[in-house]
Amino acid sequence: MSLRVTRIGGPTVLIEWAGWRILTDPTFDPPGRTYSFAFGTSSRKTTGPAIGLDEIGPVDVALVSHHHHADNLDDSGRAGLGQARTLVTTVAGARAIAHPDARGLAAGATTVLTAPGRAPLRITATPCRHGPPFTLPLVGPVIGFALSLGDAERPGVWITGDTVLHPALREAATGLRPDVAIVHIGLVKFPLTGPITYTMDAADAVELIGLADPGTVVPVHVEGWSHFSQQEDDAERVFSASDPDIRDRIRWAPLGEALELG
Repeated sequence: MSLRVTRIGGPTVLIEWAGWRILTDPTFDPPGRTYSFAFGTSSRKTTGPAIGLDEIGPVDVALVSHHHHADNLDDSGRAGLGQARTLVTTVAGARAIAHPDARGLAAGATTVLTAPGRAPLRITATPCRHGPPFTLPLVGPVIGFALSLGDAERPGVWITGDTVLHPALREAATGLRPDVAIVHIGLVKFPLTGPITYTMDAADAVELIGLADPGTVVPVHVEGWSHFSQQEDDAERVFSASDPDIRDRIRWAPLGEALELG
């Protein structure tokens, strides 16, 4: 089954799979702007998208792990959601974003998309925690996405979403065995909150890969923003030093270039 991943920047990926066109966490603003988050935190966008929104074309479904941080849904990305036939996001996001087919999921819930001539696309939300438990008022609800075709018993694609490594994620990941895992890393930090981290680093990703046992891993959410404290070169050094069984699964998708994975 053909599967192609194009890394656009930050968490934004175009997945083309068995006739389905899937866009994750759309971020298409140009670089240079500083965005406010919550409680005084902020981040500067340092690089723009490798592919412009006008080059993406129609999208079957946009997967938005959370709607309230600009590094996962910026102004241009929000405007571009109209190119997607369906939006799948958190329950809070589906209420907040105006879209004719917005579907909100909590972790463990599933929705199914159908289209003529294609196998049904089943989307199941997986758990995320975007920082320590006490930071929920700052970060809000977040989900990942496990994607399956038809009645397949295991996912073909898993997108972790922005998350730290925590017990619910470990439990959900264990034995998941997706063909492809798109793993959000970056070790998000803010000067205002010191050592507190809001996403995984590469060492966390190594542990998660060992639990989930994916065929291929594509790291994302690792460049283009000032609050990503572990970017691609540093993450690659960690992956290169890991066990060969983990290291050999890592495929860095060049920005703006389609990576054929099936």
